[in-house]
Amino acid sequence: MTVPGGPMIRAFFDTATNTVSYLVWDPTSREGAVIDPVLDWDNRSGTADTAGADAMLEAAAAAAIAIRWVLETHVHADHLSAAPYVKARTGAVIGIGEHICAVQAIFRPVFGAADVAPGGGDFDRLFADGESFPIGGLTARVLHVPGHTPACIAYLVGDAGDPRKPGAAFVGDTLFMPDYGTARCDFPGGDARALWHSIRKLLALPPETRIFTCHDYKAPGREEFAWESTVAEQRARNPHVRDGIGEEEFVAMREAKDAGLSPPLLLLPAIQVNMRAGRFPPAEANGVRYMKIPVVLRGGLSGQSVFNSAVDA
Repeated sequence: MTVPGGPMIRAFFDTATNTVSYLVWDPTSREGAVIDPVLDWDNRSGTADTAGADAMLEAAAAAAIAIRWVLETHVHADHLSAAPYVKARTGAVIGIGEHICAVQAIFRPVFGAADVAPGGGDFDRLFADGESFPIGGLTARVLHVPGHTPACIAYLVGDAGDPRKPGAAFVGDTLFMPDYGTARCDFPGGDARALWHSIRKLLALPPETRIFTCHDYKAPGREEFAWESTVAEQRARNPHVRDGIGEEEFVAMREAKDAGLSPPLLLLPAIQVNMRAGRFPPAEANGVRYMKIPVVLRGGLSGQSVFNSAVDA
């Protein structure tokens, strides 16, 4: 899909994790980016595969699109990233927000991940708030939108004729569809008040700006998955942040909802892989790679949790 002067966009929905990945490109130069690619992961068997990422690469090849970037909106807790696979196949640069360093500092000791180097580890490019970079002839601008995690960013891909006008905003886990709401904030470093201010920045964009979300769970009464809306639609209908809802009301609602949520199914493997830019932990002496499970001892068991209460709950 496209609008005159704007980016071409194709969405890829992963039904196993309810994640939406995007292939975004400049129709003139045919240079593009992949946003939040998903690695197929069977948690029961510990098996990884590339079917979803291959579908994106095949679509790019069929349209003669040269993938220059693999862009992560944050360290995801609900799916594993296919970023290094896409990079290996295309030579693309893996980018994420510069505050990834804070997320890595939180989880490096949790998982004993001494191989994750300070300064961003395996990521090739760390974006600062407000920084711009090219996707072919289009201009992409980075907006730091913390709250769900400290490192969340949105990518604003501008109109080719006017780079100041974002034709599309890829918002990661901040806003969901206008009939669904907003992202949780109970992970380590998450903050409902910070999310409120991040969302207000997004909703201050021009009303016609297209919003592309990272997940969809089909709100009650809606039969189809969806991932595209506009700033105007979010301001009119989003039950959490529509016009007329204030900061204190939002924070109280978000914190109350988060208190009843369970950890995502893939939280532990996803964090270990995604803080490494999609790389799996190093192989042990026997040549096998392992995911670690921090053990929480409760009740009559002695011991101490290595996770904070937001993740233990």
